[in-house]
Amino acid sequence: MIALPRPFGPLHARIDGPDDGLPVVFANSLGTDLRLWDRVIPLLPPHLRLIRYDKRGHGLSATGGGERLEDHVEDAIAILETFARGPAIFLGLSIGGLIAQAVALRRPDLVRALVLSNTAARLGTPEGWSARIAAIEAGGLGSVADAVMERWFAPAFRATPDCALWRAMLTRTSADGYVAACRALAAADLTAASAALRLPTLVIAGSEDGASPPAVVRATADLIPGAVFHEIPGAGHLPCVETPAAWAALVAPFLTERA
Repeated sequence: MIALPRPFGPLHARIDGPDDGLPVVFANSLGTDLRLWDRVIPLLPPHLRLIRYDKRGHGLSATGGGERLEDHVEDAIAILETFARGPAIFLGLSIGGLIAQAVALRRPDLVRALVLSNTAARLGTPEGWSARIAAIEAGGLGSVADAVMERWFAPAFRATPDCALWRAMLTRTSADGYVAACRALAAADLTAASAALRLPTLVIAGSEDGASPPAVVRATADLIPGAVFHEIPGAGHLPCVETPAAWAALVAPFLTERA
């Protein structure tokens, strides 16, 4: 475990792979921690320097602030500047994909390519996020957990024992950290800004994604000139968990080409 000091407390990070490998930074989705990538890490090329971290208010990272997308962007830039040792490929899922886009726009010197998985330039609506925040403030994360599992996973995966572990990860997330990230999502809209991105970009959707439907993901891919879009059949919002081999089969060649 690695702790990166930040003004609000430590960010938890983990690094796998050789010190001189091409750096790849992973940003997690709302309500998950860096274990989100456990099933795909062994399927990626071994010569890469794989840098994972928990967003503030998630996993082992401290809680504080996080109500603006810019808060999470600043954390990601600190991760890149401290651990990447050169321009990195930034790989983000859901809110992690919004963070990835914003980092590339603000600091293009730190990002050589993007992988945007199950994300968009805008996720949800302010009204939807406000309703979720109200539900959590009234009844805790457990009150929304079943609905979140339906958005995260296709029915076949929800019927497996593994789904209970992901529900537990969600409900054990800091409610304050989760709500802060919801507020950041409610205000975040990169639709106009992301159209200015000019770097190699791989965009991935899941056909059964209830949180970021394929049409929404594709619309963001269409904003970025040259972006390549793929949809994974049968996958929900977290294909790196649900269909890791299919997800890695798309991502690994993209990373190898950039290396």
